[in-house]
Amino acid sequence: MTGVVELSGTDRVVVVGAGMAGAQCAAALRQGGLTARITLVGDEPHRPYDRPPLSKEVLLGLADSTALDLDWDALGVELLLGRRATGLEPGVLHTDGGPVTHDALVLATGAAPRLLPGTAGARVLRTVDDALALRADLTPGTRLALVGAGWIGAETATVARQLGCAVTVVEAGPAPLPGALPPELGALMTAWYADAGVDLRCGTGVAAVEPGGLLLADGGRVEADLVVTGIGARPATGWLAGSAVALDAAGAVLVDDRLRTTAPGVWAAGDCVAYPSARSGTRLAVQHWDHALRSGGAAAASVLGSEAPYDPVPYFWSEQFGRTVQYAGHRADGDEPLWRGSPDDASWSVLWLRGGALAALLAVDRPRDLAQAKRLIERGAVLDRALAADPAVQLKAAAG
Repeated sequence: MTGVVELSGTDRVVVVGAGMAGAQCAAALRQGGLTARITLVGDEPHRPYDRPPLSKEVLLGLADSTALDLDWDALGVELLLGRRATGLEPGVLHTDGGPVTHDALVLATGAAPRLLPGTAGARVLRTVDDALALRADLTPGTRLALVGAGWIGAETATVARQLGCAVTVVEAGPAPLPGALPPELGALMTAWYADAGVDLRCGTGVAAVEPGGLLLADGGRVEADLVVTGIGARPATGWLAGSAVALDAAGAVLVDDRLRTTAPGVWAAGDCVAYPSARSGTRLAVQHWDHALRSGGAAAASVLGSEAPYDPVPYFWSEQFGRTVQYAGHRADGDEPLWRGSPDDASWSVLWLRGGALAALLAVDRPRDLAQAKRLIERGAVLDRALAADPAVQLKAAAG
């Protein structure tokens, strides 16, 4: 601990949302020296756990639990599990299990899977219960239809093929990872699906889930025993309607650079927030593990009185079709792409420069590029284009 911290007038801090952001925040509050009562409220019955392994180790049967290695009793953090937030008023968090009073509150309710109209019969992969139920049905010969060729779709398709399933992926966009990557770059990944024996259909919308598979928007069908949708997630903030907490058009909680909301004594962290990034020149809503981890700790620090702004280099990764795909930074329209290697190579990277400075990087099986890029983006380093484009040269050597 860094010393005993007593917040004036604060007898109880409540963190609502027991995912990575909420768990990290609650632990960091106590580890930061807070002596007040700390309560962590979660809507699932499970103790806080890690989500990235759900689409990997859990689906593969290598793990049944991904519980975080934290001793909540030793930390003195009270867990209220199986309690869903239903509303908020000053000093009171309303849940389906009754009101929870607080002096300070941290919102960390994460995001909920997006659902397409007409797909009520489809599964999603968000919780450990989702993963365990899906794993039981991913048996050899099972025909699986995945809606969405995003990060979750690619990872689930990878595991399903390893388990001997016949897999079809339907993506409404022109290429895998629409929105995350330019279509011309996402298109390079279509070969990964084909090589893995996955039937990928891009530019194809879904009209409905029907018994025996999918009805497509063009009238076609995909025969399937099981349908899973992975088309992104939206902030789980509907319960904040009518409160003093302002939301953006997408439903994300608007916070300042200290993760404070528009409601006095209320902070927010994780997938449910949109925070101002001076580095990127815009507000960012990031729904990845690294942001949840960092923002949970930053929210705790802010509650404890820190004035340090929250503005990390966004980072995430995915393991798909035998490759590790990593991304750092924030790409914007008008940024200059620069190849580092070739997509025909076993490993390659793409950089995006803004005024000559590195703004973002996508790395496929080049972890050193990624590690160096994060530091270069953080300091706003301008790169020598010729050196940066040479995969034999360390990326840091291209910095001026």
